Amino acid sequence: MEYISAGSCCAQILWMKHQLFDYGLILDHIPIRYDNTSAINLSKNPIMHSRTKHIDIRHHFLRDHVQKGDYVLEFVDTKNQLADIFTKPLPKETFFAIRKELGLLDINNLDK
Repeated sequence: MEYISAGSCCAQILWMKHQLFDYGLILDHIPIRYDNTSAINLSKNPIMHSRTKHIDIRHHFLRDHVQKGDYVLEFVDTKNQLADIFTKPLPKETFFAIRKELGLLDINNLDK
């Protein structure tokens, strides 16, 4: 399931990449930061194993683009996964740390 969701992310980034190309901005080797080492390893390994034969060929879209060099999957430890702020409830300290890392401000505490 993680591998399939990473492929979906790849498809969305590919769409954005084509949109930016229309404006003259060319991007190569786009990093995708992911916290699942199995999905990363599967995207880098072109050999089909018995454990991956159940994955439909359409889900290997990610692996094809990683091999072409369009994307680079990078491992990010779960505790440093910035997307968690959008997908799960977090302790207050973690929420504030991720919010700061993303560059978001608390409008209630702005110095005027």
